[in-house]
Amino acid sequence: MIRLLLVNEIRLICNVIAATLEDEADIQIVGMATTVARALELAPQADIVLAGTNLPDGGALGLTRAIRDAGLSAEVLVLGLAESKAEILQYVEAGAAGYVLKDDSVEALLQNIRSVYNGRMRVSPEIAAALMSRVTELSQLFREAAAVPEAVELTPREQEVLQLIERDLSNQEIAERLVIEVGTVKNHVHSILQKLNVSSRQDAAAYWAIVEKKGS
Repeated sequence: MIRLLLVNEIRLICNVIAATLEDEADIQIVGMATTVARALELAPQADIVLAGTNLPDGGALGLTRAIRDAGLSAEVLVLGLAESKAEILQYVEAGAAGYVLKDDSVEALLQNIRSVYNGRMRVSPEIAAALMSRVTELSQLFREAAAVPEAVELTPREQEVLQLIERDLSNQEIAERLVIEVGTVKNHVHSILQKLNVSSRQDAAAYWAIVEKKGS
């Protein structure tokens, strides 16, 4: 029996999905949530968390990371993505086990639920190629980080900014969190990218995580 938790900012959508799946003998709806906080409370009861992308408080991306960081066994299946390589890769890197596109059918939803439960991810050839390319990039980052004899020296403020980048906060959100100007955040981000010798925020977060793990 697949224990499924429905998470969407609109309760009615949870109800509609539950009604759609009620005749599936191998799927049991174990709960519904409209916020990340409530989803985290219910997630230990579920095998799969079917999460809509527009959740408040960090969205499905934040929920995916929170479930991963909490060490919960539930897998996240993201509902409502566009077929965008960048967006899908972002969720996969955060720990999502699968995704359902905006225009997918109920049959596709069921196939994805069962695939995730059985440890597989259903992806298009284009997304599969993008995933492989990203794995190659991360492998290169790992090799570069492993070759660093000492951890790159970031200032305490830069480390704070990088930790918030890892949590997928925007420059504006980082500025509000740290009570500094957005321009100051941009300067810190630019300095971080230069010091780590990477070209994107995501690569900076991945690189630094490897370096920190190596130094621990």
